[in-house]
Amino acid sequence: MDAVVVGSGPNGLVAAVTLAQAGWKVVVFEAADRPGGGTRTEELTLPGFRHDVCSAVHPMALASPAFRELGLEREGLALAQPPIPLAHPLAPGYSAYLRRDVTATAAGLGRDRRYWETVVGGLSSRWESMVSGVLDPTALPPNAPLATLGFGAAGVWPTTLVTRALRDQPAKALLAGLAAHTFLDLGEPMTTGMGLLLGVLGHAVGWPVAVGGSQSIADALVRRLTALGGEVITGHRVTSVDDLPTARAVVLDLTPRQVLAVAGHRLPAKYTGRLARWKYGPGVFKVDWALDGPVPWTDVELAGAGTVHLAGPAVKVIEAERTVARGGIPEEPFVLFSQPCVADPSRAPAGKHTAWAYCHVPNGSDADMTAAIEAQVEKFAPGFRDRVLARHVMGTAAMEAHNPNNVGGSVDGGSSTWRQLAARPTLSRTPWATPDPTLFLCSSSTLPGGGVHGMGGRQAARTVLARLA
Repeated sequence: MDAVVVGSGPNGLVAAVTLAQAGWKVVVFEAADRPGGGTRTEELTLPGFRHDVCSAVHPMALASPAFRELGLEREGLALAQPPIPLAHPLAPGYSAYLRRDVTATAAGLGRDRRYWETVVGGLSSRWESMVSGVLDPTALPPNAPLATLGFGAAGVWPTTLVTRALRDQPAKALLAGLAAHTFLDLGEPMTTGMGLLLGVLGHAVGWPVAVGGSQSIADALVRRLTALGGEVITGHRVTSVDDLPTARAVVLDLTPRQVLAVAGHRLPAKYTGRLARWKYGPGVFKVDWALDGPVPWTDVELAGAGTVHLAGPAVKVIEAERTVARGGIPEEPFVLFSQPCVADPSRAPAGKHTAWAYCHVPNGSDADMTAAIEAQVEKFAPGFRDRVLARHVMGTAAMEAHNPNNVGGSVDGGSSTWRQLAARPTLSRTPWATPDPTLFLCSSSTLPGGGVHGMGGRQAARTVLARLA
C-alpha cells in the first residue's frame, strides 16, 4: 500500500484521486456507511425528498482549480444553476439581488451601483487569476500576484466599516449577508473578503447545486478513484493510525481534535500543543423541510433565487452575528435559506419542493432554533408553515454526530479569523505536513479553509508526492 486516507470528505477524496493519478495504490477509510463527509444527501423527511445534510450550494466546486482539473463531468457530475444565485429581502416585497450579470446586479443597488461595478465587477473580470491566488496562498512564485493583491486590498476591511461607507440599504445588506458566511463577528478584519469572493463567484460561475444532491460530488470522486485502482472502505472507524495498513503516507481528512485522538502519540509535544489550541467557530442549527409546493414569497421574484438570506437590513445581520460571536442566541437570527428544486426539480416528487435553512449558534449550543428560523421565513413568505409536509432538525450535537469533523456544530473546520487563516492549522509554508514524515493533513482545518473546493486535498497530495515520491 502506498497511501491510506482517513476520511472521505471532498478533500480526502481529492487527495486520494491525486495520489492515484500519480500511480500510487490508495485506500480510503470512512467511518460512515457512505462516503462524502459534508457532501452527503439523504431522505431526511419523507420518501422521495432528497436533502443535502451539510454542504449544498457549490460555487467553489465550479471555480476551484482542483475540481476544474479533475473534470468530474466525465464521471457524470452535473451542476444546475438557479435563475438567480442569491437574494436578500430587506422587507416584504423589497429585495436585493445578486444576479449572474454584474450590470444587472448593480442596477438594483441605487447610489452604490458604481462600487459594485468597479470593485466586484473588476474582480469578476479576472476571477480565474484571483481564485488561483486566494485558494493557493503558499505558492512560490505566487499565483497571479496582482489579482490576489487587488482582492486583498478590497477585502481586508471589516464588513462593518465597508457597510458604513456604502450609501443605500440593498448593497449594504447584500454585502453583509455574503460576509456572514465567515461565521464571524462582521467587525473582524478580512470579513469583507469572503463577501467579495462569494459575490464574484456568483457572477463568474453562479451558485449551482449538484443534480441529485451533493452526494453526487462524492460519488463522482469515488468513481474516478476506483477507475484508477483505488478503494473506499466505508463503515470503518479509525481510532489509531497504528491500526492502519502499512503505507508510505497516511493522509488525515480530520480536524485537529480528531488528529490528536488518532495520531497525537506520533507527534511531538510542541506540535500537539498547537493543535490543542485550535479554535472551532460557531455551530449551525439546521432545518430541512418537505413542502407541498413552492415557497409563497411576498416578493414573487424570490421564487427564482437558489439561496435567500433572511434577516432584513444589514444592521440586523451584523447584530445577529455579533450576538453569536459573543456566545449569545439572537432573537432574530441571520438565516441562510435554500430552495434547491428551483435548479434541480429531481430533489422532490412532481409538484413538491424541498427547502432547508440554517442559522448560526454558539459552538455546542443546545438551543432549538426551529421557531426562530421559521419566523424569519414567514416574515417574507406568509403561509410558509402551511406548506410544510414534514421537517427534520439538526442542532449542533446532531451535526457532529453525523460528521465528527463538525465539532460543536462547526461546519468549516474551525474558526476563520485572520490568525487561523494565516496559521491553518499551524504557521508553515506546507501546513499539510506534520513533524512525522509519514503523516499529512488535508481537511478544511488546513489552507485554504472551508468550502467544497478540494484544494486542501490537492495540496496535501502534492506535498506527499514532493516529499516521498
